[in-house]
Amino acid sequence: AVQLVESGGGSVQAGGSLKLSCAASGFTWSRYCMGWFRQAPGKEREGIAGIDHDGTTNYGDSVKGRFTISKDNARNILYLQMNSLKPEDTGMYYCAAESLCPPQNIATLDSFLFAYWGQGTQVTVSS
Repeated sequence: AVQLVESGGGSVQAGGSLKLSCAASGFTWSRYCMGWFRQAPGKEREGIAGIDHDGTTNYGDSVKGRFTISKDNARNILYLQMNSLKPEDTGMYYCAAESLCPPQNIATLDSFLFAYWGQGTQVTVSS
């Protein structure tokens, strides 16, 4: 079974950095696209960053230039490096995966296009 386990969340002051990890298992890594999403209290889930099986990436407008998505193909780990964090970055961060993604999965970062989800890791940024 597909399993995604996030880690690396925590509390940080504005301007700080965190690096999230998502350990993946139970599927053929090279055939999946992956994404990071976040959800703040009272808000809809938001697409933050995505990476296709060929390494193509995309970012949500709110994090462009501050966050970087990457993956370690040898270890099946997805990362999200978050720099210059702001209080509005606070939320639960989720890792997601989908098999044989059409380009729209990464282009749109639509959460409904991803079938597999981790449990999430909390990020809190204080001002």
